[in-house]
Amino acid sequence: MYNYPHFKEQDKEEVLDFMRQHPFVTLIGTDTNGRMEATHIPVLIDERNGRIFISGHIAAKTDHIRALTENPNALVIFSGAHTYVSSTWYTGNPQMGSTWNYIAIHARGKIKWMDENGLIEIMKKLSLHFENGDTSSSATYDNLPDDYKEMMIKAIRGFEIEVTELDHVYKLSQNRDEKSYDNIVAQLKKLDGDAKEIGELMEKRKSKVFPL
Repeated sequence: MYNYPHFKEQDKEEVLDFMRQHPFVTLIGTDTNGRMEATHIPVLIDERNGRIFISGHIAAKTDHIRALTENPNALVIFSGAHTYVSSTWYTGNPQMGSTWNYIAIHARGKIKWMDENGLIEIMKKLSLHFENGDTSSSATYDNLPDDYKEMMIKAIRGFEIEVTELDHVYKLSQNRDEKSYDNIVAQLKKLDGDAKEIGELMEKRKSKVFPL
């Protein structure tokens, strides 16, 4: 983690909102031999009594299941838009290294495997959440054929992680002077995709970086 004070977000709710808005994560575990395994999955974020929980499911017959069963310590990485930032956009001397702007959140905790009832519950919540609460959708768990659900339950494992350590980096040119910052925003907004998204985000956050 790129750990510098000026790249930190002080608003906990903004960090949680970012996690909820970017639920497709990288789940990482390490077995007892030190081999790292990673899976890319959608998850749900819950806050209960001031504690943060991450839940989801992964395929059952995988090396990742074995690794996280041997060693329950898990790392979950949330990430969003990211973009190249050219040093030619800085004021003063442009002959310095360019950089990359991005947001990333690292959540750590011990994974706990769910029983079948817990798995069914998380499957219901996940499908309903990503179908935008549409209970009539054929993709929600309750509307799937029974034989399909029985097959699926045998093929996946549900989990929950209570977050015991949360770290993040909001690397958005906060270390640049205001004129450079404004020029980076202007240049990024001329582009498409992630670059434009980062430029618009920087523009929105400017008052936090350069308060009046």
